[in-house]
Amino acid sequence: MTDTVTYSILETPFSLSGSWLCLSPVVAEHRTERDVHLVSHRIGLHPVLALSPHLDGRRVDTEIVATPESLTWRADGVRIEAAFEAVDTIRIRGRGASLHLDAATSTLTPFSGSYSFVDPVDGSLVHTSYETGHRYRITTVAGRTHVSGDQALGSADRRAVVAPDGSGDWEIAIEEFATSREPYVPASSFDEVRHRIGGEFSRFLDDVAPWRSDRTPAAALAAYVVWSATVDSAGFLRRPAVLMSKHWMDKVWSWDHCFNALALAGARPELALGQFLTPFDHQEPGGALPDSVTHSEVLHNFVKPPVHGWALRDLRRRLPGDLTADTLHEVYRRLSRWTRFWLDRRRAPGHALAHYQHGNDSGWDNATVFDAARVVETADLAAFLVLQLEVLAGLAAELGLVADSEEWTGLADGMLQALVEQLWDGDRFAAKDATTGALSHADSLLNLLPLVLGERLPAHIAGRLVARLPAHLTDWGLATEPVGSARYLPDGYWRGPVWAPSTVLLEDGLRRAGYAELADEVADRFLRLCERSGFAENFDAVSGAGLRDRAYTWTASAYLLLAGDREVRARAAASRG
Repeated sequence: MTDTVTYSILETPFSLSGSWLCLSPVVAEHRTERDVHLVSHRIGLHPVLALSPHLDGRRVDTEIVATPESLTWRADGVRIEAAFEAVDTIRIRGRGASLHLDAATSTLTPFSGSYSFVDPVDGSLVHTSYETGHRYRITTVAGRTHVSGDQALGSADRRAVVAPDGSGDWEIAIEEFATSREPYVPASSFDEVRHRIGGEFSRFLDDVAPWRSDRTPAAALAAYVVWSATVDSAGFLRRPAVLMSKHWMDKVWSWDHCFNALALAGARPELALGQFLTPFDHQEPGGALPDSVTHSEVLHNFVKPPVHGWALRDLRRRLPGDLTADTLHEVYRRLSRWTRFWLDRRRAPGHALAHYQHGNDSGWDNATVFDAARVVETADLAAFLVLQLEVLAGLAAELGLVADSEEWTGLADGMLQALVEQLWDGDRFAAKDATTGALSHADSLLNLLPLVLGERLPAHIAGRLVARLPAHLTDWGLATEPVGSARYLPDGYWRGPVWAPSTVLLEDGLRRAGYAELADEVADRFLRLCERSGFAENFDAVSGAGLRDRAYTWTASAYLLLAGDREVRARAAASRG
């Protein structure tokens, strides 16, 4: 087993747990620059400074090596290293070449762009950004810094060039801050900084993946993806949060967060519970959760599926201790309101089943289930609500709310009955137009998600759904649309690629329904996929290539969950044998 983590900066940003900053050449959706940029995720993804090594006035092509503790540019006779000293401070040192730091936005207008000036208080260069609303101070620790474009208005080359001064070495610190702070003075050496950060990550890795072995070669990188995508509370995020990515998917969507919470539960229970509760901090009076939350926006144009009852049940199983009475009451109150939203606001008069208003509400934005109609009653939604209602019944009983418990139980039974009577046609599940009542069929994996009910799903229905799974099962896992479907698209988002959440949900449901061997196969193929292609947002179901955002935390968390559970089962079996 090795815990060495060396990764591609093209796929995974270099960052520190808690920081809103990263170093990455990815500066926008599907836009990668030649140079590594200092990127801030305040008010969205915004490149602030472009960093490029130069020698004798010419840009130097370098190999870039990334590890959790440092980012290194290297070439013959050239070595430049960056390390996070703190969540808002990056140290950079170099030898053999100078470093150019160019403003990513060179034009200043009254409402956009950047401005640079040399602060007469301490001689540092301060770079301001309209886009992030923050300042970036460059302080020379060793060597010398030449500045051009300072105090310029309009368009200008706003640049700092850091070069050696006699000894051949140079070093700077870059800080992100609001309006003012004390002049920068290094509290420790660069090597001490790098060693300390490496130790912080190693402790996190030991906590979240104590089970890792040679059978789980991607565990360390999965842990780094989650650790490095975590930010401290700021803006609309009232708790430390694991963003989906420190690329352009730098938000918390209101079902993605559940998978991160589960992966953290056994090791960082407070952080895990915070992930679960983050969207509930913005719950509407009517009970709805937002579509997503991030630093400077809370979106309510869609919702996300009610997977939270399923997640809470598993979260409590994984937590090292039980929740306090106060926390149980808080969770019960919030989950009750979220469930009432679906029962009271998303059921048409006289209807037993709730509906989505668009594919985005399901999390499966463009799945083929929504081709016939957008406002539909679907089998996955009913199944999630059955589980959530049953979890609420158990919570209510635990809290001594007997009448509530009985009500939730009755609602769960009624929802399950309606699911079978209205959407099961004897062979597969249909979707129903919530307005006309017309039924439609699709081959989407979404229609197999009622397997998440596990032992609660009637055995004959589970058997028929399981019989349909092979059409989705490729070498790399479960395709969201069968490869043989006329509507299959290799990079079709939810119309073909393999995704982490559907894998985790179905693996769990299959195991609880008694299909352990098939559950093992689903998990093993997905684990091999991540070990081959990393932790992309989704994957080509045939080639296994990573697609879209290439450092997605729910994918990394899914790997940690499935790999950890497999290792625990294997060790338990070995001890019994």
